[in-house]
Amino acid sequence: GFRIRDIIRYVHRPCLQVMEAMLVAAVTATVSFTMIYFSNDCQPLGPEHTEEYPLQLFCADGEYNSMATAFFNTPERSVRSLFHNQPGTYNPLTLGLFTLTYFFLACWTYGLAVSAGVFIPSLLIGAAWGRLFGILLASITSSGSIWADPGKYALIGAAAQLGGIVRMTLSLTVIMVEATGNVTYGLPIMLVLMTAKIVGDYFVEGLYDIHIKLQSVPFLHLEAPATSHWLTAREVMGSPVTCLNRIEKVGTIVDILSNTSTNHNGFPVVVQPAKLCGLILRSQLIVLLKHKVFVELARSRLTQRKLQLKDFRDAYPRFPPIQSIHVSQDERECMMDLTEFMNATPYTVPQETSLPRVFKLFRALGLRHLVVVDDENRVVGLVTRKDLARYHLGKHGLEELQVAQT
Repeated sequence: GFRIRDIIRYVHRPCLQVMEAMLVAAVTATVSFTMIYFSNDCQPLGPEHTEEYPLQLFCADGEYNSMATAFFNTPERSVRSLFHNQPGTYNPLTLGLFTLTYFFLACWTYGLAVSAGVFIPSLLIGAAWGRLFGILLASITSSGSIWADPGKYALIGAAAQLGGIVRMTLSLTVIMVEATGNVTYGLPIMLVLMTAKIVGDYFVEGLYDIHIKLQSVPFLHLEAPATSHWLTAREVMGSPVTCLNRIEKVGTIVDILSNTSTNHNGFPVVVQPAKLCGLILRSQLIVLLKHKVFVELARSRLTQRKLQLKDFRDAYPRFPPIQSIHVSQDERECMMDLTEFMNATPYTVPQETSLPRVFKLFRALGLRHLVVVDDENRVVGLVTRKDLARYHLGKHGLEELQVAQT
C-alpha cells in the first residue's frame, strides 16, 4: 500500500517510471546472481533428483544449483518444482533466503508502473515457505518423511499466501484444485484459505481493497456502511445541480461542457419552473454537437435534422472531447431540442430517502446518476457513485474518503 502511495506521489513522470523499472531490474539481477554465487546448495543429477532444466552455474559437474533453479526458472516452473520435487531437493537455508529475498523483490516490483501481477509471485513465495515448514517439520520427527511430504506443505503454503493477499476463498479453492488436478486436498485448502481470510481481515483489508482506496476509485461494496442509516439523500447529494432546459441554447451547452471545474457526466433536463422531465449524458450532448443537431425557430415551426442510433454507437466508447467540437459564433445562437435524446424516465428519490436505500438502488440497478427531487418534482440534488463511495466504516465510525474526480 505504501509502495503504491509513493509512486502516486513522487514517480509520476514517464521518464522516472522507466528509470525506476530499469533500477529494479538491475537490483533484482544483482541480488539473484549474488545469492546464487554464495550458495553451496548443489544437488546431484540422478534418477531420484531429476530436474527438467537443471542449471549448473557454480556447482561441480553432475550437479545443479537449487538456488539457481528457484531464481532463474520462470515462476510457474519454480512453483511446479517446489510442489513435485522429491524431499531433499532443497535445504532449509536455501528456501529461507529465497523466501525473504523474493518477498521484498516482489513487493518492489509490484509497485512499478508496468503490467505486472501478484498472483504467481504469491504462489511462489507461499510454496517456498510452505516447503520450508514441511522440511522443518519432518526434521523434528524420526519418521517425518512418511507423513510430512514437503511438496504437500508447499501446496498449502501457496494457497495460504495467495489467500491472505487477495482474500479469495471458494474461487481460489477451485483454482488450486484445478491446478493440482486432484480433489484430495480440497478440504485442507479450503480450511487454510478461510483461516487466512479471517486472520487477514482482523488486521487489515485485502491488497485490492487497499489499492482501490489509494487510487480513490469510487467502488461500492455489497452493503452500505452499518452506521449510515441516519444519513439521507439530502446529506450525500451534490447541490446545486447543473440543469438544462428541454430546448436549450447551443452556446449554453458548450459552456457547461467546457467548464473544467465541474466535469459533470449527467445533466437533468427540466421545464420551468425547474421541474424534472429527463436526464441526458455528456456523451450524448457531444454527439449532438458533433452532428450539429440544432433547432432553428422559423415562424413557430421547428425543423430538425434526424439523427440515428448508429451515430451514438459509432462514437462509443471513446467519445471525442468537447474541445475537439467546433461551434461557430452563429451556431452558438441556435437552439437544441433534447426531448428525443434524453432519458425521459430517470430514477428519482425524495430528499428523505435513507442512504442504505440509495445504496441498494445503485447496486441493484447499476445506476450512475440518481436525481433527488422535492414534493413538487423539482430537482434539488443529484447523487452519483462518487457521493456514495466516499463513505466508509472505519475505526472511528463512519468516515469520508477522497475519491477520484475523473
